[in-house]
Amino acid sequence: MRLAGLLAALFCWAVLAAPPAAAHVDVLGSSPADGTRLTTPPTQVSIRLSENVGVQKDALRVEDVHGEVVSQGRVTQGATAEELTIRLEPDLPDGTYLVHYAVVSTDSHPVRGGFAFVVGDGPLMNAGGAVSNADGTDTAVDVLTRVVRWVGYAGVALAGGLVFLLCCRPTRDSVGQGAVRAGCVVITVTGVLALGLEGAYVTGAGLSRVFAPDLLANTLESAYGKLLILRVIAAVVLMVIARRMLSTDAGREKPAHTNTAIIAGFVVLLSSAAAGHAITTKVMFVSLLADLSHYGAMAVWIGGVVQLALLAGHEDMAVALTRFSPIAKVSVAVVVLSGVLMTASYLGSVQALWSSTYGVLLLGKTAGFVVLLALADRCRVAVREGIAGGTTLVGVRTEALRRVLVTEVVIAAAVLGIAAVVATTGTPG
Repeated sequence: MRLAGLLAALFCWAVLAAPPAAAHVDVLGSSPADGTRLTTPPTQVSIRLSENVGVQKDALRVEDVHGEVVSQGRVTQGATAEELTIRLEPDLPDGTYLVHYAVVSTDSHPVRGGFAFVVGDGPLMNAGGAVSNADGTDTAVDVLTRVVRWVGYAGVALAGGLVFLLCCRPTRDSVGQGAVRAGCVVITVTGVLALGLEGAYVTGAGLSRVFAPDLLANTLESAYGKLLILRVIAAVVLMVIARRMLSTDAGREKPAHTNTAIIAGFVVLLSSAAAGHAITTKVMFVSLLADLSHYGAMAVWIGGVVQLALLAGHEDMAVALTRFSPIAKVSVAVVVLSGVLMTASYLGSVQALWSSTYGVLLLGKTAGFVVLLALADRCRVAVREGIAGGTTLVGVRTEALRRVLVTEVVIAAAVLGIAAVVATTGTPG
């Protein structure tokens, strides 16, 4: 009961700590408006957003036509929480001024653009993106960010194999344990890399600015940065606890270790869900719970499949697969139900399935999932027939089974790759 209460408290904290948000932040307007000609210089510049993103350092910058910065002081919230404002130098001379903005939505998507206004006489210069929502992310940084997210998902799946080792494997297995530890290491490393990449991703800087001290400091001040720190710490704790749980010397401490592992794993999952699309819906509690369930069930299922692939040909195979089958069925059911709920929350309409990038990616992810189900069923039938025939799954049957399981792992990796792209793509809903 105490464990359930703690997990519920962590979940409620994630819901209450996240500000309400739209599908992704939009710039609704500015003051002065783009293209405005003023007779007297303004004292400040502001932009109005579709959501409260909090006060973000360097969110606004105003320059003259020579590139000299004429804004001063810190960015502050204006009359409403959705408005960001920065003061200007007093008595600006006549001329054109360019305003650049760069903000990050609550689901970590960057939005950058600019607009221009002119004081007094003279031509109005183009800001190159007036009141636009172009992200302008460096291509290399964008690709690397998605790859790191993909590898991070794979790490969570590998770590999810801990459930298989504890519930399904009758004997100890150093290879399977190594896969779980590798998953925890991958989660840790990708969390650190994500911290370094986020600053460059948000500002549009190149690879040379990854882990730049000023950008890293900005990331650490953000909610996303704090969630990444929490994720790294939880992954390290999970790695230490998993090693003890899987050792025979720590058998009498297993109940306490199990509770700690559950909490650490929950934090890893929650830190990802709370930094994604789940917190951008109107019913945040439901979507966050669905995302958390989807992510966790995926880890248990795919982690088990990886363990089975490593186990192919071993005498424990039949027993382990028989024990894993009900766990896999529940995991698949949770993945399907939570996936349907998330799709309804994020898409907004059925038409968006084929008319939006997010919808098309979702269809690709679903197709991969269906193939995984077919392969899993083929594997289950092969083992059932082997047991009925009195075989120990050796020879040709073992090789065939291994090929099916390896194919499952490869397709699962592809599905996780699509999921990584989906996570960094704006939702149409």
